[in-house]
Amino acid sequence: MTRVKRGVMTKKRHKKILKRAEGYWGQRKNVLQRARETVYRALAYATKGRKLLKRDMRALFIARISAAAKAHDTSYSRLMHGLKVNSISLNRKMLSQLACFDSVAFSEVVRVAKLA
Repeated sequence: MTRVKRGVMTKKRHKKILKRAEGYWGQRKNVLQRARETVYRALAYATKGRKLLKRDMRALFIARISAAAKAHDTSYSRLMHGLKVNSISLNRKMLSQLACFDSVAFSEVVRVAKLA
């Protein structure tokens, strides 16, 4: 069998981890084992952070819609039920944008939802 030297691929794999670890403190930036632990943990936190951001933004949208609905003498739950009954499929992000920046359109949406 022929001999296979694997130094090139190993160095490439190590450099990929160490490149992501730039800016870390101490051994975390230049010792492969410490760098790998830190980078993997950072990736896990980044994934978790993206999920938490989605959750936080949804809560913000609901708070905005609820406040605008109360200004139009209805509650958030009644508004969403009215939209569902009338088959109006606006997501919460767009409803909150209407509530913040286009109050005329939002009041029309509320009026239609109240008819249900």
